[in-house]
Amino acid sequence: MMTKRLHLLFFLVVVAASFQCLRQSVAFTVIVDPAADFNPSATTFIRTSCNATLYPGLCYTSLSPYYNAIQQSSGKLARVAIALTLTKARHMASYLSTLSREADYSTNSRAASALRDCFTNLGDAVDEIRGSLKQMRQLAITGAGGEQFRFRMSNVQTWMSAALTDEDTCTDGFEDVPEDSVKKDVCDRMTYLKEFTSNALALVNSYANREMA
Repeated sequence: MMTKRLHLLFFLVVVAASFQCLRQSVAFTVIVDPAADFNPSATTFIRTSCNATLYPGLCYTSLSPYYNAIQQSSGKLARVAIALTLTKARHMASYLSTLSREADYSTNSRAASALRDCFTNLGDAVDEIRGSLKQMRQLAITGAGGEQFRFRMSNVQTWMSAALTDEDTCTDGFEDVPEDSVKKDVCDRMTYLKEFTSNALALVNSYANREMA
């Protein structure tokens, strides 16, 4: 009798736990399912806007998941593009920091110097992208138009251009370094980051041109 009761109790516990997991699964699906509030107009807007960039495919695939935040706003599109670029740049800076500690360049001073310079340049780029995002967030509060808008947009355009130059300088520093896996990996990753930065700058310019026309 005691064994049967234990089996019955175990069965009820399993059923209750399964039911609770099912409820949580359904609730989670409702919350995160992007199809629940899919906005084709917003994704079309993003695709069309990305045609103004040098890397439209990357632009669309990286930004379209944020269609709810972007809607059909050029300002929000540029702001999200900068925020995404900042995230990529920070990840790259973290990678370079780790690499500079782990890589054995004791026999190749040029490679070690290039890596240090690249890290410094990327640090400058991160600061410039962060400053650009701060300016864009201020614009979201103050709105478009007027001298304040022109001033902030000029800052964003200048800093994003500078960030792209700093990223170019990073890869340029490896030109005289002998080919190896570290050089290839760094340059490939930096090229990928530069594509994000270039796209963000193009979207910023499109937004500025539209609002200041």
